[in-house]
Amino acid sequence: MKELALKYGCNPNQAKARIFMKNGSELPIEVLNGRPGYINFLDAFNSWQLVKELKEATGLPAAASFKHVSPAGAALGLEMSDTLKKIYYVDDLELSPLANAYARARGADRMSSYGDFVALSDICDVQTAKMLAREVSDGVIAPGYTDEALTVLKGKRKGTYNIIKIDPEYAPEVAETKDVFGITFEQDRNEAKMTDEMFANRPTVNKEIPAEAIRDLKVAMIVLKYTQSNSVCYVKDGQAIGIGAGQQSRVHCTRLAGSKADNWWMRQNPKVLALPFKDSIRRPDRDNTIDVYISDDWEDVLADGTWELFFTEKPAPLTREEKKAWLSQLHGVALGSDAFFPFGDNIERAHRSGVDYIAQAGGSIRDDNVIETCDKYNMAMAFTGLRLFHH
Repeated sequence: MKELALKYGCNPNQAKARIFMKNGSELPIEVLNGRPGYINFLDAFNSWQLVKELKEATGLPAAASFKHVSPAGAALGLEMSDTLKKIYYVDDLELSPLANAYARARGADRMSSYGDFVALSDICDVQTAKMLAREVSDGVIAPGYTDEALTVLKGKRKGTYNIIKIDPEYAPEVAETKDVFGITFEQDRNEAKMTDEMFANRPTVNKEIPAEAIRDLKVAMIVLKYTQSNSVCYVKDGQAIGIGAGQQSRVHCTRLAGSKADNWWMRQNPKVLALPFKDSIRRPDRDNTIDVYISDDWEDVLADGTWELFFTEKPAPLTREEKKAWLSQLHGVALGSDAFFPFGDNIERAHRSGVDYIAQAGGSIRDDNVIETCDKYNMAMAFTGLRLFHH
């Protein structure tokens, strides 16, 4: 297949849309089910590059959850604690390494992942398919599917779920182009690889970055490579726990991603785990309610009585002191930035979310201030010398 007509472009009024190869060769994909749209394919191709690179860099299965051409989550296929299985709603499932990867990728920011497009680095197995089957998702791209997995996925969304198979050996041409306002832009593809050596330049007093933190910094930098800039990514135990994308100010990226990391950690608080939800409350509504419960808006919910819609009894609130005490227990987080930090305020915010290891390009006229702020908190920071803007 050399060309695929699409229902429409980014919006229904953009009626003529297609994907094709400029050199006239065959498309490296096969649509096995459904009718993926323009934005679906943008998400699919960006997310596939991310998980393919994660697998190459770590040797582990990887998954990504994409929305609007940026990752809502990405992760490696590492074992999970019982707590994570519970807050990701997979404690009742048999989990393969690939299923672990997707559970982590979707679970870190379930609100943003709602209606996602999924990328899998490996052949989709039935364990992963069964998890996908019960989540709200637009489609999936993978290098293949087992027969059983394909049967499960084809039954999703009344048989319309988008399933794309991609040739894992496909390699695009070095030069890439895109048209904006009738003008063609051309550049070399970003072929930068994330290796241990890129974290060797450590200007901070603390230069100790253990192997697991190096792995997490790799995950952060690969995620950033495929995230709309400006962007910042917090990673813990092989999974992104907070991604700030597309902000004009870097400190806003850091705050946005940090608030998501905080939310991920707060969901593991014993009071949150013990919330007395009614059995009829769906997972998305639980996620939304938990976000309100751990926010400053909870007092309003208690006051207007809407808590009765979700719970069998009135939950005890999380006090400001309890939240602060719980957040203080989060440590060992790795943070990556797609360009240099211009001010130490980014480091101050990162510290509040348990960040101990940082990777950033370096090269700001205020590098000394950033280094000094890292030293204040005994953080280890690496200057990669590599900017990873993505537009």
